[in-house]
Amino acid sequence: MTIIFLLSILSCAIATTPTVNLRGTVLYGSDNVPGQEFFGGIPYVEPPVGNLRFRLPVLKTSLGLETFNATEYSPACLQVPLVEVKVVSEDCLTVNVIRPTKIATRELLPVLVWVHGGGFDFNASGLVTQSVSRGTPIVFASFNYRLGPLGFAPGQEAADAGILNLGLRDAMMAFRWIQDNIAIFGGDPTKVTAYGLSAGSITLAELFLNPEMEKFTRGMIFSSGPPSAPPMWNASHRQVDWDNFVRAVPQCQSTLDNATSLDCLRTVNSSALLDAINVATGKADEQFPWVPTIDGPGGIIPESPSQLLQAGNFAHIPFIAGAAIDEGTGFVPPFTNSTEMIKDSLFSNFSASEATSPALEAAVDQILALYPDIPALGCPYNTGNETFGLDSQFKRFAAIVGDIFWIGQRRALNQIASEKGVRSFGYVFDDLPAPNVFPPFLGVFHAVDVNYTFGALASLNGSAAAVHLGKQMVDYWLSFATSLDPNDEHGSKRPLWPHYTTENQVIMQFNSTNLTVIPDDFRAEQISFINSNSVVFRH
Repeated sequence: MTIIFLLSILSCAIATTPTVNLRGTVLYGSDNVPGQEFFGGIPYVEPPVGNLRFRLPVLKTSLGLETFNATEYSPACLQVPLVEVKVVSEDCLTVNVIRPTKIATRELLPVLVWVHGGGFDFNASGLVTQSVSRGTPIVFASFNYRLGPLGFAPGQEAADAGILNLGLRDAMMAFRWIQDNIAIFGGDPTKVTAYGLSAGSITLAELFLNPEMEKFTRGMIFSSGPPSAPPMWNASHRQVDWDNFVRAVPQCQSTLDNATSLDCLRTVNSSALLDAINVATGKADEQFPWVPTIDGPGGIIPESPSQLLQAGNFAHIPFIAGAAIDEGTGFVPPFTNSTEMIKDSLFSNFSASEATSPALEAAVDQILALYPDIPALGCPYNTGNETFGLDSQFKRFAAIVGDIFWIGQRRALNQIASEKGVRSFGYVFDDLPAPNVFPPFLGVFHAVDVNYTFGALASLNGSAAAVHLGKQMVDYWLSFATSLDPNDEHGSKRPLWPHYTTENQVIMQFNSTNLTVIPDDFRAEQISFINSNSVVFRH
């Protein structure tokens, strides 16, 4: 009797294990979250290791196996440990899918694809749960792409080899894989919306500059990540960072002289590469040296983003674009205490060479005039003369950085889209982190809204007002993902969010005590000056 009982339990467990047949391979997923099925770590390209390291991604059309264990996420890609990442590996280019249970009995569902900003995955189960409860179920997908010099190698050798922006090409290939295969999981390939935050949003915004993305997604959401943050340069600008990376690999130091470093780097082990990444990143003048690069004709970013946008060379699909109100605070040294420090930093970021151009000098002088050292005008905003024990120049510099890198570009994106007849929505996030365990000088800082849009505030003991705002934001996001309009009548009650037009330039203000539409005219003179000098500020 006991044996029969145990066999009965085992057969039930096998029967309830979620499976899909992916081109001849049975994927075994997991159903650890009630009402959901997870399939993770599914390779979408050949592993970029050995001879495929520093090469264009090769689409994986078949797993070549009878069965595949898809119950876990794959390791994160090799990277500088800026975030908590438990396991990293070069064999990391995988896709993950979360779907509601019993999806086989439904028609194909809209798909929301998450583009991460580092080597981590946010728990998307709350998004899927809310999509079901509001009557607009979705399939959620995410993927890894190469990071650091493995994904964004700068320098002439990389340019000559045609391997600039490999991380972007990985992402493009992941979207292609999703198009080809998401229907197997119950997702509708004609209803794919992509969502990125921070570096993930920058990645997505760079892909948005390629009209080919219209084949892979019908809408995008950019959160705190416009296409030119950090500044956009050609391959040669960060040559020194590549040289430092190669020199940090003992076996390859001599290969810089004869431009054979790529061949050498393909022969070393991953730990040597990871050590070199850490060394080279520590020596870099810029905070983020491994970023997208202008790769010229035939490339994925053939010209500067501002040129491509003005020419209309981008995916003409609806989008949401937004930023936190205090974007700059997390990117400015707290010890900033003089005008000279601000000038030196701006010159360092935007000088094409060691010599500063007259145009840049004039622009920096005007920026300093437009952003005076008056604490009440500085960032974090709406904090009066409070300086949080720091020099007043910190708030001044944070305001400048926030507008040049983030908020000004968000406004330009909405404005250009409206001029080109592309439907878009804009927002500013203005709710202090809930719960607020961060230094007060950060204010409502970069990417802090992620816990709101992933429905995670309840588990983090957020206030009732913040939890409610998070629910409203998720409803806006899900509404856009399912209908390309954030204003469906499903879910929580929330204000109408008008789309951005040349005649009606308004954005949604996300604040837990005042969720409302506001004019997009704050710091009009300052941001207009920044956006009219896109060449100087490398936009």
